[in-house]
Amino acid sequence: MAPYLESIKSFADVPITDEGVDTLAFLEASTGLVGLFDLLGSTAFGLVKSDLKGNIAKVRARYDAAPALSNTLEKLVENEKNEKKRTATEGLMWLLRGLSFTCKALQNAQANKTETLATAFTNSYDGTLKKFHNFVVKKIFAGAMMACPYRDDFYQKLAADPEGGPSASQEKLNEELNKWLSALEVIVTRLEAFYEKGGHNKGF
Repeated sequence: MAPYLESIKSFADVPITDEGVDTLAFLEASTGLVGLFDLLGSTAFGLVKSDLKGNIAKVRARYDAAPALSNTLEKLVENEKNEKKRTATEGLMWLLRGLSFTCKALQNAQANKTETLATAFTNSYDGTLKKFHNFVVKKIFAGAMMACPYRDDFYQKLAADPEGGPSASQEKLNEELNKWLSALEVIVTRLEAFYEKGGHNKGF
C-alpha cells in the first residue's frame, strides 16, 4: 500500500449503515485528506487546507456537544435542523464541496495520465467549487492551480515511505488511490443527495 495512504484513515473503511455515514470515522478520513495538500507542496493551497480544517472542526464540535444525536452525519444534520444557527450543517456542506473538488481532481489525474496536475485541479474546480465562489476567491484558486507541482513529483511523494523504506510500486499506488477515491465519491454523492432531498443546504 502507498505509505501515505497507509498512514491515514481510508474512506473505504468509513462505516455506512442504514442510519448513515459514521461521523467520527468520516472526520478522521477527512483529516487525512487534508495532508494531501502538504504533499502538493504549495503554500497556494493554504486556503483550501484552512477551509477543510475549519469545517472539520465545526462538525467535530457538534459531535462533541451531542454525541448521542450525532453518531452519523445524517443524524447530526437532522438533529440540528430546528436550531437557529446550523453551524455544523453549514460546515459539513462546505466540507463536502471541498472533498468533492479534491476527489474529482485526483480522479482526473488518475484517468488522464498525461494531464498535468494543474489541468486536473482546474477542471475539477470549474465543475465543483467555482460556482460558489466570488471573484476574489476565484483568483486565489486560479493561482493555486498554477502552482501545482509536476505530477511525477507528487506521485513520488505519495508513494514514498517517509521513514525511508521502499516506495510503493506504481501499480499498488494506483490500486489503493483508486479505492480511496471511489469510496470518497460514494460518501460525497450520498450526502449531497441527502442535503438536496432534505433541503439542508438552504439558508446559507
